[in-house]
Amino acid sequence: MKKSDFLVIVIVILVLLPFFISKPVYDTFCSLTANYPLWMAFLKFGILATFGEMLGQRIKTGQYYHKGFGLFPKFIVWGLLGMWIALAMSVFKVGIPAFMEKASCFAGVTDAMKSDFTWLKLAGAFFVSVMMNTSFAPVFMTVHKICDMHIAEHDGRAVSLIRPVQVRQHIQNLNWDVQWNFVFKKTIPLFWIPAHTLTFCLPGEFQVLFAAFCSIILGLFLSIAAMKKQ
Repeated sequence: MKKSDFLVIVIVILVLLPFFISKPVYDTFCSLTANYPLWMAFLKFGILATFGEMLGQRIKTGQYYHKGFGLFPKFIVWGLLGMWIALAMSVFKVGIPAFMEKASCFAGVTDAMKSDFTWLKLAGAFFVSVMMNTSFAPVFMTVHKICDMHIAEHDGRAVSLIRPVQVRQHIQNLNWDVQWNFVFKKTIPLFWIPAHTLTFCLPGEFQVLFAAFCSIILGLFLSIAAMKKQ
């Protein structure tokens, strides 16, 4: 273990510890999440997903950060994507249970999604996760990949945030073999659907936070995908 690994572990413990030992800190977090859901989603994804990519860099290169990584642009992009996914989660977790009640025998699933854990809530969470990950997630993942390629094209500089994104060029250059055969076909059914099923079983104030924690795993997946490409 390198000194940088030890430092990262210490920082993570110091950041998370107040939430477990201080009720005022925990209550403030819950209050901010309830009152400012989109801004909190921005911060959660901006911090945690960027950290996930840094972990991926550590696995791939042995370093958490390197010149051209684009720490600030990645933070902003992940923050905006976090707001997008928070909105999507709100839509899916309301719309899918409502459809289930009308189109099937899952009577009471809408109320179950707002209550403590039951098998009916688990069923609702599973169908919400399946629908979100087979419709929204592939678009989300592709948009993120294009943004990542755009940041890399500008060597991680902040100017990438105001330069036009060459979408057509990046789509043509995107490694669709890895994107389809690994990111879509493997990570969605084997990780994201189970992970988001668990996410939608959690209390509402923790759902976006847990999804953001899952984005740390996404950073690891991205590093694996990059190594597969090489």
